[in-house]
Amino acid sequence: MKPSIVDLLVRPGAFFRNAVSEKERFTVPVLIVLVAGIMGSATAYLMATPVARMMAGAVPGIEVFMAIGTVIGAIVISFVFWIVWSGVFFTLSYAFKGQGTFRRTLEFVGYGYLPQIIGSLITLIIASGYIPSVRVPQLTTAGMQDPVLMEQTIKALMHDPAMMELSQIAAIISIVFLLWSANCWIFGMRNARQLSERDSALCVGIPVVACILFMIYNLGVM
Repeated sequence: MKPSIVDLLVRPGAFFRNAVSEKERFTVPVLIVLVAGIMGSATAYLMATPVARMMAGAVPGIEVFMAIGTVIGAIVISFVFWIVWSGVFFTLSYAFKGQGTFRRTLEFVGYGYLPQIIGSLITLIIASGYIPSVRVPQLTTAGMQDPVLMEQTIKALMHDPAMMELSQIAAIISIVFLLWSANCWIFGMRNARQLSERDSALCVGIPVVACILFMIYNLGVM
């Protein structure tokens, strides 16, 4: 039986072994990355709402600009990171004498974004429960002109208990689902670049672990 897209989540090895024998197709990977970007944009917009409310008194209409910027930015970033992850994995695979085209790597890394959709959906649901509880300080026009007051107001928002807890939960969810994507990418790179399981794990694991450590560091300095 031919592996389905669901097998990508639970049996990525079987999925990519089958996919590598077929012609490269980007329709599904592009859709996966696009949906991941849309879900991410919805989450980013919701989490940016307190910032927009904080600045609404000083900058009328900023909610609209922030909404548009957040949605477009999140979708663009999703595609940019797809290319960046693919480029990093492809470059590192040369150290393990990898063989195979960049197009195949790009295709398989796109498939590996599927867990990100689930993670973004969970974060969105959780954020919708936290955001109404955030106490939003108001930044006035005078405050916008005072760097110290502006910094204090932003810090007050970021250190609101609900905001801090939401940020920590969102970061943990991101790490968990990044690891799930990494598991898919390991099998994807193994087949895309004809690597051993050990070499593909190193090829994917090194940059993913570095990214996770950076996320943990940022979480600690919040």
